[in-house]
Amino acid sequence: MKLILTAAVDNLGLAGDVVDVKPGFGRNYLLPRGYAITWTKGAEKQIEGIKRARDAREIRGVEHAQQVRSQLEGLTVTLEARAGEAGKLFGAITAADVAQAVKKAGGPTLDKRSVVIAKPIKTVGTHTVGVKLHDAVTAHIPLEVAAAK
Repeated sequence: MKLILTAAVDNLGLAGDVVDVKPGFGRNYLLPRGYAITWTKGAEKQIEGIKRARDAREIRGVEHAQQVRSQLEGLTVTLEARAGEAGKLFGAITAADVAQAVKKAGGPTLDKRSVVIAKPIKTVGTHTVGVKLHDAVTAHIPLEVAAAK
């Protein structure tokens, strides 16, 4: 089965790559999750747009990753969540919540899969969240979780 990847998939390829996979893997995993679209001559034209979007948010090298790390670590990221009176959250803070809060704080657009939360964030207060920018570079962002009013 021939597919065009719309997101990076481990051990398979990056967004915009044309891959040939077994039909079950494509039909049951890649397509339902939105990681790929079926290859057609019309979809072939979309590859350039997918690659342009990937290049816009991709970390180009170790030096670029270090620049982004310094930018991220200089941010003050605040996230409001519903909490009880004792400061315990109703639920937990997810990687997608952190990525959205970083963008709202003026930081770069992050992929939620690059956000690493060591232990679940379930309380109000200051927490440290990691962002894997490159194999050799990880940024540690201070995250202030506040109770929503």
